[in-house]
Amino acid sequence: MNMEHSSLLTAEDNLHEILMQLEAIIFASDAPVSLARLKEAFQDRYNKPELRQYLQQLSMLMHGRSIELVETAQGFRFQVRAKYRSMIAQTWPERPTRLSPSLLEILAVIAYHQPVTRADIEQIRGVTNNSQILRMLFDWNWIKESGFRELPGRPALLVTTPHFLNAFGLTSLGQLPPLQDAKEAFMTLDAHAPKS
Repeated sequence: MNMEHSSLLTAEDNLHEILMQLEAIIFASDAPVSLARLKEAFQDRYNKPELRQYLQQLSMLMHGRSIELVETAQGFRFQVRAKYRSMIAQTWPERPTRLSPSLLEILAVIAYHQPVTRADIEQIRGVTNNSQILRMLFDWNWIKESGFRELPGRPALLVTTPHFLNAFGLTSLGQLPPLQDAKEAFMTLDAHAPKS
């Protein structure tokens, strides 16, 4: 074996080991893993562009498998490919049920018009808010308060969180479908969103 072949093997082995370490870190995490966290895990041996390149290679390795590597607003995670989600839903029927139309409407108003107050939501929807639905969105950490409007009573301003984006498989609010289709789009996103 010549020296060039030996060093090539070492470089390939090294790349393979890096990819396996990335896979292990992401697989073992119960939440998406950010680039900053990965950089820290590798003790700053690789910068963020290098890590992105390794993640892209890892994603290519997953091609043809039942799981895929995806980037969410909070980082990278593995999820079941859309093709297999109905099988997963049948296997574990206790998984979360579909979101109600009222919840989807409130969520759409917040996502598309944020920051909004509770009164803004009621005005846009034309009906009184169900405080139970808002409480549920807070409990799921899909919305949060982000300051106050300078009006009498200083009503809280509501915005979506990265957890909301993760729940629908989005990396940014820019990926939201056009506003005129918001309710239908959220129902479609909910139907296809990863439940893991």
